[in-house]
Formats: sequence, structure tokens, C-alpha cells
Amino acid sequence: MEGIQSQFKKRYVILLAGMIIQLCAGVIYMWAVFKNPVSAYLEKSQSDIALVSSVMLASFVIGILFGGILQDKYGPKPIALLGSVIMSSGIFATSLITPNTAPLIYLTYGVIGGLGVGIVYPCTITCVQKWFPERRGFATGAMVGAFGFSLVIFTPLATSLLEGMGVPGTFRIFGITFMIVCVVSSLILTNPPAGFAVHGNASNPEKKQYTPSEMVRTKEFYLISGSLFLVLPAFFILNPHLVTLATERGFTEYATMGVMITGLFSALGRLLITWLSDRTGRVAAMVLIAVITAVGVFALIVATGMMFLVCVAIISLAFGGASGTYAAVTADHFGTENMGTNYGIVIMGFGASALLFPVVSNMISSPGDMTNAFLLAAATCIAALVLVLMLKTSENKT
Repeated sequence: MEGIQSQFKKRYVILLAGMIIQLCAGVIYMWAVFKNPVSAYLEKSQSDIALVSSVMLASFVIGILFGGILQDKYGPKPIALLGSVIMSSGIFATSLITPNTAPLIYLTYGVIGGLGVGIVYPCTITCVQKWFPERRGFATGAMVGAFGFSLVIFTPLATSLLEGMGVPGTFRIFGITFMIVCVVSSLILTNPPAGFAVHGNASNPEKKQYTPSEMVRTKEFYLISGSLFLVLPAFFILNPHLVTLATERGFTEYATMGVMITGLFSALGRLLITWLSDRTGRVAAMVLIAVITAVGVFALIVATGMMFLVCVAIISLAFGGASGTYAAVTADHFGTENMGTNYGIVIMGFGASALLFPVVSNMISSPGDMTNAFLLAAATCIAALVLVLMLKTSENKT
């Protein structure tokens, strides 16, 4: 009995350690805070510096796949350590860049930092899901919620540091702090013992644990990854133009608080919608994500003032919900044994959406008139809803 009670306590310690790592890894979404000061310090245009975020996001997706494969093979502790060191080293190395070596920021913060974040991201999610088999949505939501809440915690801190310490000092402090905190937290991570049970819910040996090659041969994989690809464009289209649109729609103050608002509602979505998915089912949560995103982005066509902020909050809430729910639904359908690799493959839909739709948006619209881009995003949400309903039909047949 004592051993069982010890294991129950241990899983909450592991949950906390994973959340701390994810909180630091959420720095990937903070480039909007750094962009202007870094542009001035490195004497580069804002458009050039803005590309760092795209490089980091692409590296993040590659890191997720790479980290997932390694985590499935070696376990969470060594791979979380590896990712933490890479992420922190990339951020710290950015502090050494000068105007004469400005292009190196694409390598340090973009490639190295992005890969490190991607490696630690699936590590903590997969590990904690195994410790909470009866509350997988809650566990996943806690992980990705901390990831999104990073913006709320670190935005005011980064702003203050940039003003007081300058660009090099800020990156140096973040790099060293993340190195210490994430390395210590990584040492706590471990998978549960074989046959770990919670309230009678042991790992079910009869449930098929799909290998990656088996997963990609299923119809469900394409429905899940495809719907993820199609439900996210609204956020990726909106995000680069938030400040410009807010100014045009009569809310100029948004320029100073936009990152925190998107971060707050993204974090709430990661927590609330994944929590809801444990109770209503994953498909119901996925339907909710698609519907509220479509409503929010369609309303953006005409929204002004506070209504504009409401639409942004709705889209951010749904974006966060997708981040947690799709990780949980992947584990539900394909098991947790190869979750790191399998989720890394599923999330390719996330990466493809992030890279493709901002480009398409720029082709069919302009910052002054985003109507066509918003209509496209609403249409992709409807397509995502169709795929989710097909997934529900497929589940009913099994």
C-alpha cells in the first residue's frame, strides 16, 4: 500500500516538473516581444527579424518529431535533458550576437532554440499521459497550458529586462535561468512502472499500441492530422497582423497587451477544452474547437473595438484547445507506447498549416483588407468539422 501511495504522490511531482519545463519552452511564442528591440539592436529591418519566428517554428516541428522518436527509445529523462540544454544554449548564444554577426540569430534562436523546444515538448506530454491514464485530457492540458501561459508570465518580465538590461543581457538571463530550471526538472521525469494502475484503470494490454508505420496506414490518422491542419489557419493568419488590425479597428492600446491576451486565452483553452474533453469525449471537444474558430474568424471581417478583442480571444482559446485535445486524441487512438513518435507525425499538420497559410493569406489579401484570408480560414474550419464528424463515424463503427 505504501508503494502505491508513493507512486500517486510521485505522479504529481512529475506533473509539476513537466509544467515547469513547458513554461520555459513557451518562449517560442514570445518573439513578438523581442522583435522590435532586437531589430533596433542588430540594426536590421523588422521584416528581416520577424523571419526568426518562422525559422524557430519550423525547427520546433522538426524537433517534435526528432524528440518523439528519441523519447520512445530512451525514455523522457535523457531526452528532456538534451532538449533543455539545446534550447537554453540557443537562447544564451543569441546574447553573444552583435550587429556584425546579426544573421547568426536565425541559427541560434531560430534553429537551435526551436529544435530544443521541439525536443522537450513531446517528452513531458507523453510522460505525464502515462502517469494519468484515467485523466489524459487533464494531464495533457496541464502540460500545454503551461506552455501557453509562458506568455503571461514572461512577457512583462522580458519587457522589463529589455528596458533595464538590453537585448544581450535579457537573452543571457533567460538562457542561464532556463538551463538551470529545466535541467533540474528533467532529472525528475520518469515513466511509470509496468502495469501502473489508477482506480482500477491499469494500462490495458489488450488495447493495440500502434507503431508509426501502422498508424499512418489507418484512416483515423489522416482524419486527425487533416482536421488539425485545417482548424488552425485562423490563428496563423491573424497573428502576424494583430497590431495593424487592432489599430485599424479602433483599439490602438492592443499593441502593448496583445501578446499577453493571446497567451492568456491560449493557455485557458489548453486547460479548459482538454479538461472538457475528458468529460464530453474528444470528438465533442474537436467539434467545439472548429465551430468557435469559424465563428470567431468570420466575425473578424467586420468586428471593431472590443468585439475585435473578443474575436481574438475566441480564436486563441480554440487554438490552445487544439494543442491539448489533439495530443490526447492521438494517444486515445494509437496508444501511449509510441506516443512520442506518433504525435510528432500527427503534429506535422500543425507545422504545415503554420508555414502554408500565412503565405497564402499574403497572396490573397493585404493587411488593410483581410476579408479574403478570413473567409478562407472560416472555410477550412468547416472542412475540419467534416473530417471530425467522419472520425466520429469511424469510431462508432469500431
